[in-house]
Amino acid sequence: MFYLGCHLSSSAGYLAMGETAVSINANTFQYFTRNPRGGTARALDLEDIAAFNKFAAEHEIGTIVAHAPYTMNLCSDKAHIREFARNMMRDDLERLQHVDRVVYNFHPGSHVGQGVDEGISMIIDALNEVLTDEIRTPVLLETMAGKGSEIGRTFEELARIIDGVTLKEKMGVCMDSCHINDAGYDVVNNFDGIVEEFDRIVGLDRLKAFHLNDSKNEQGSNKDRHEKIGQGTLGLDAIVRIICHPRLTAVPFNLETPNEIEGYAEEIALLRGIREP
Repeated sequence: MFYLGCHLSSSAGYLAMGETAVSINANTFQYFTRNPRGGTARALDLEDIAAFNKFAAEHEIGTIVAHAPYTMNLCSDKAHIREFARNMMRDDLERLQHVDRVVYNFHPGSHVGQGVDEGISMIIDALNEVLTDEIRTPVLLETMAGKGSEIGRTFEELARIIDGVTLKEKMGVCMDSCHINDAGYDVVNNFDGIVEEFDRIVGLDRLKAFHLNDSKNEQGSNKDRHEKIGQGTLGLDAIVRIICHPRLTAVPFNLETPNEIEGYAEEIALLRGIREP
């Protein structure tokens, strides 16, 4: 089955997100676990989650993506920010224990001048502290565009983190088409090669989600500015090659394009029309 969705607001709860997704012909979706620019989370509503789990099963909604806030930096140069990030991740994963089919995605972090090696070491330490045998939600590292001191701009950096995690069976990756383009990967001309390189370095079995975005920037710009499908430097043909790739058929795709619900509905209709003629 082709799982395609978009980013939805979690303010109204899980069931409302599921109903919105179905209304625009989406069968997956992504949402922020809490304020993306802060740290506040809405009250946990177990009845709403149970209703969503039932609704999702009835409407064949696939694995959804819970996205951590941007403020979560596990490799900050400030100890209190690192501790805040660990507590946030721990709380998010405890909440997600109640959701039937979900993965937890986060930006690995920015080392803010400490260096990639130190940043990766801090991320590994944090994951080894937070992850436990009881946690059943896969934790995904997102591929990053490489702006500033971001970690995760290369597949090698992601692999180093995963290799250092004790419970590495709980780890996965979310690939972002805009991010990998802006990081320097040739999405337009060699996506097959990107898939092969990822499989060799990280392993395709760890690719658990995909952010489907066009880019406002040229390859290797390290800027991270998303564009609507077919209106950026990647173009529609490159996006189609991604969603039709034979080795990505089980991966849930979520749009993070600069759209409201109506725009997402149009993009979903466009891509479904191509993928499922």
